[in-house]
Amino acid sequence: MPQLQLPVFPAGVKQIHDELGFRRDGDTVYYFYGTLPIAHHRVDDIRSFKMFVSQFCDNGKAKQMDIVRAFGVSKVSIRRWVKAYREKGPAAFFEPRRTRGAAVLTPDVIVAAQELLDQELSRREVAEQLGVKQNTLSKAVIAGHLHEPSRAKKK
Repeated sequence: MPQLQLPVFPAGVKQIHDELGFRRDGDTVYYFYGTLPIAHHRVDDIRSFKMFVSQFCDNGKAKQMDIVRAFGVSKVSIRRWVKAYREKGPAAFFEPRRTRGAAVLTPDVIVAAQELLDQELSRREVAEQLGVKQNTLSKAVIAGHLHEPSRAKKK
C-alpha cells in the first residue's frame, strides 16, 4: 500500500499550490516541488520567470490561476505566456523582440534627405520633394538619423 506523503516545504517557501512553492533568497528566486528545488533564476530575470511559470502550467504542475494568485500577474499575461511556450517552447522568451523598421526612410531616402537638408532646405520642402511626411523627417532628426545644418542668420 502506498504511503501518504504530506507536502513538506523548506522554511520560507510560499506555496503556489499543495506541491509547488517558491522562495526568494537574496537576488535569486528558487522553485520547489515539495522539498526538491527544481528551478531558479535571478529576481530581475523576467524572461526566465515567464518561461518557468509557463512551463509549470503547460506540464500540469500548476494551474494558470495558481500563478495569478501567487505572483499577482494578470490572467491575460499568463495566458499569453503559456500560449507562447506551447507554440515555440522556451526559446519564445529569449528571442529578440520583433520591431518594425522604418518602412518609409530607407537608406536611399535618408541619403537623399540629408543632401537636401545640407542644401538648407526646410523639412517641409524636403518632405514634399521626397514624398514623405514632414513628421517622419522630424522624428528622424530627433533620433539622430538626419541632421540639419545650423540655422544661424548670415549678415
